[in-house]
Amino acid sequence: MDSEESNEAAILAAMQVLHRRLNCHWAGVYLLRNGELHLGPFVGPPTEHTRIAIGQGVCGTAVAEDANQIVRDVRERSNYLACNLETRSEIVVLVRDEAGSVIGQIDLDGTEVGQFDERHEALLEEIAPLLALRWP
Repeated sequence: MDSEESNEAAILAAMQVLHRRLNCHWAGVYLLRNGELHLGPFVGPPTEHTRIAIGQGVCGTAVAEDANQIVRDVRERSNYLACNLETRSEIVVLVRDEAGSVIGQIDLDGTEVGQFDERHEALLEEIAPLLALRWP
């Protein structure tokens, strides 16, 4: 296994833990590459959103606003990109390199309204720098 495969495996393992421990419907990362988000390792149903433009949906909005996003009810967001009809809530936490530049994000989807809050954001903010060390 080369280092890129090893890094992706480590990120996938982290997503598996988050998926299981936080009872997420979907847990994954998007990598910021050439001005758009590219789907990275994930756990859950497949998504058609393998690339997301900056400013599009919750994920793209996080990058455009340089801010994490906690969405209690995705049905109330006009720019929501539906990955799965069961999704009701979403949290996106930005991943940054050592210089503080956004390199991607952690994205979790839940099936319950209000499933994520500031406690989850704090947890993901602790995990994000560790993932950044293994970022592909």
